[in-house]
Formats: sequence, structure tokens, C-alpha cells
Amino acid sequence: MPATPLPPSFPILQPRLNLYLKPLFYSISHQLSSPSLAFSCTRRFSIRRPPFSSNAKLHCGLSQATHAESPSDNASGGGRSGALSPAPLTGDVQKIDVNPPKGTRDFPPEDMRLRNWLFNNFKEVSRLYGFEEVDFPVLESEALFTRKAGEEIKDQLYCFEDRGNRRVALRPELTPSLARLVIQKGKSAPLPLKWFTVGQCWRYERMTRGRRREHYQWNMDIIGVPEVMAEAELISSIVTLFKRIGITESDVGFKVSSRKVLQEVLKCYSIPENLFGKVCVIIDKIEKIPLDEIKKELKASGVSQEAIEELLQVLSLKSLTELEERLGSSGEAVADLKQLFALAEKFGYYEWLQFDASVVRGLAYYTGIVFEGFDREGKLRAICGGGRYDRLFSTFGADDIPACGFGFGDAVIVELLKEKGLLPELGLQIENIVCALDVDLQGAAATVARILRDKGQSVDLVLENKPLKWVFKRASRINAQRLVLVGSSEWQRGMVGVKILSTGEQYEVKLDDLN
Repeated sequence: MPATPLPPSFPILQPRLNLYLKPLFYSISHQLSSPSLAFSCTRRFSIRRPPFSSNAKLHCGLSQATHAESPSDNASGGGRSGALSPAPLTGDVQKIDVNPPKGTRDFPPEDMRLRNWLFNNFKEVSRLYGFEEVDFPVLESEALFTRKAGEEIKDQLYCFEDRGNRRVALRPELTPSLARLVIQKGKSAPLPLKWFTVGQCWRYERMTRGRRREHYQWNMDIIGVPEVMAEAELISSIVTLFKRIGITESDVGFKVSSRKVLQEVLKCYSIPENLFGKVCVIIDKIEKIPLDEIKKELKASGVSQEAIEELLQVLSLKSLTELEERLGSSGEAVADLKQLFALAEKFGYYEWLQFDASVVRGLAYYTGIVFEGFDREGKLRAICGGGRYDRLFSTFGADDIPACGFGFGDAVIVELLKEKGLLPELGLQIENIVCALDVDLQGAAATVARILRDKGQSVDLVLENKPLKWVFKRASRINAQRLVLVGSSEWQRGMVGVKILSTGEQYEVKLDDLN
């Protein structure tokens, strides 16, 4: 039916008295009689048990007296389990520190919109490449991450002993958890597996721009494919992500090498296999500490002076042709890298790649091709990184399976988008704002909101009796597309008023026809 024009002006609501509650933070001044529990949060957490009982249940940060239930609590059977009694009020008013712990972040709405936008891009790229989503506990066994000796990650764990005397840790990365799940699934998960996850990780480390102690990471992994085609596919997915968010090959590149390069050099000098992981960790610091320090650490690890000089010369190579001249063309390292560059040309991202023999990645479980995404201007740390890890599963007592994958953190890419002026404008957008023109019509407005929500439309329902001036300001702030007004005379006729906020067009419509 044709739209019926509204009266020249809508009734104006009388402003209501706004009440404000000023938050107060009270401190507890009374002393608890039983010993308190200590909880330290540095690189390792420790819990000190009260001396009076070795088997007492521990509640971090709370004394036994705080947790004790009174007879009346037990008799009533109500309330929350473990709820605390209110602290007695004192004359002291003390504010708490409103900042999150060092190295962590809050996500207010505007930051959450950016995070969701980024994560949605992660997930959409994973979908385009046929990957399935998985996830794992944030809390894992400490042994899952410390099994590989010499990894840099060992000194960066947030780890502690739980109430069952088990050593646990907040996950610093996702790959060991992935390996655990693959082993758990066994033959019920037919190979190859193409899995991805976006998860929260924790590392106690020095913070720099784009590096935090708590961050989110996008991982994609291919399990069961030994060919270099798997690495080529993974790098292709990252390039696709970059293109989707506006990053080009002039902004970002990939440094590519192979752990087998180091293996071949060390083998020439009879360096024991058990030193390989330690050497990789040292070499990974090559752009972070002076070269003399690198030499000292390598010598302290048992590498001969002659081998160190040869190793550093090879690591300085930036051309695959030079590497082939140095190592010959018969080795696996050169063959794998040549194949990767040939595939990159077919995938269409050859110009994104550059060979850099010094790239080894810091984690000890990598075995073949490794790669890092880097900012070409050199202002930021590595954007992402990954590679092949064919011998990780035997570390956990299972048969090895060929595998490769990458990790892509959320913090560095956001810094890069800021640097390039590519952060998207992500204002709140609501389809409808619904307002009752009289306090007695708030129930009717709730009905209108329900009808629209049932049809899949977003609705911001004005929950108080507010003047129209306030409502229009609210509509502007939330970028509402239209304003639906519930007035007395219109409601009696089964109608509501509608105003299209972008054009100013306004009309009446039957409730049944409201879409």
C-alpha cells in the first residue's frame, strides 16, 4: 500500500532526570587470621602452600578464611558456589589500576571491530584454500612445549603448577597443540589434513612495536604432504590475505631459505647432529645481536672456528644461484628451493620472494624450507613465519608425518596497516533504531523491535523515555539506517512511523508490512 505521510512534526518527549552512579573502589582493611597465598607472575608462577596443611585446596590470591562458608550459607542452599562475602566498608577510598597487565590488551568496541575484520579475513582466506577450522585449549601441559631442548620458547613460558601438582603452561604457540591433536585423532583423520586456527598465545618476552606478551595468531598447517607444493600453497594463502587487505609486494616480501642449507654446511665439518637445533637458535639472532656475539655463542656451542667462518659466509648469500655454486646442485636444499621459486611463478607471487640463507626460524622443530614475511621498509619485526617440520611428531612419541605450516600474528599486521594508512573505517552500523514516543508505549516499541529482529534486522531499542533530540544523536552515533517511531495515534491504527535517516524521507507503514 502507498506510504502515508507523517504529521509535520513528531511529538517531542520531555527529558528525564539522568541519574549517575559514581563507582567507588573499597579496600579491605581487616587482616585475615590464616596465612595468605602468594602468587607470583613473572616468567614462572609459583604457589606457596600454607604451612598448616600440605593437602589444602588452593585458591590463588584468597585465604582459607575468605573461602570458608558459614553455617547459614549451607543451610540456605542458595547463592553461588564459592561466592565471597562483602568486605566491610572503611573510610578509605582507593582506586584500582585500570590498565590491563603489561603486554596485554583490552578490546573496546572500536578495537573489537578491527579485530573481527582481521579475523574474518583470516577465516575467509582459509576457506578459499579448503582448510578446516580447529582449536585447542589455551592451557596445555608444560612438557608439550619443553620437550624439544634448546628452543627459545623454553624461557618465555607462562607456566605454573596446578592444584593437581601438574606442570601446565599458557600456550606460547599453536603448532605443538596441533601435533598433539593429530596424534590423538590417529588414523580416524585421513591424510592429508588442511587445518587452520585463530588462537590466543602467551609469551613472556621483551616487548617492541608489534610484539606483545599476549597476542592472537592465525595458523594454517598441511599434514601428510612431503612435497614442496605444500609450502608453495601456504605462502600463496598469505599473499592472498595481503592482497585482500591492501598490502602489495612493494610493502612486504618473503625471505626464504632451508634448514637443509645449514645441515649441509655443518655436515662438511663433522658437527654433531645434536648441535643442529642449538646452532639454528643462535643463527636466528643474526639480525638482533652483533656478529661478534653470534661467533662467541657458536664457538661456546662447540662449533669450530673454521666451520663458523664457512657457515657465516654461506648465511650471507642472498642469491639462489650463489648458493648453488657454493653447495652444488645435487643437494636437497638447493633442489627444494629451486622448486619453490618455480612454483611461486606459477602461483603468481614470484616477485614477493627473495632468497636469504640467514633465515632459519628460532624453533628447533623446523627441518626444511623456512620463510618469513617482512616489512620492506624495515620498520617492523617479522610479520609472519613458518616452514616444514617433518620430525615434530616423533618428539611426542608418535610416528613422524610430513608437515608444514605458518603462524601469523595480529599485532604486527595492524602496525603495518597503520604505517601504510590502510586501516579500514569500521564504524558501528545498525539497521534500525526504535523509539517509543510515550512511556506507556515502551512495550509496543519492544514488540516492533522483536518483529524486526525476527526478520534478521539489527535493532537498537531506546530503553528509556528520551527526547527526540537525544534519539537523533544516538541514531547518528550508531550509523542507524532508519528510525522507527511508535506514537499513540499511529499505534492505535496498527501503524508505526518510519524515517529514512540518509534521505530524510518519512512515512507511516502498517506493522504487518514493516520489513
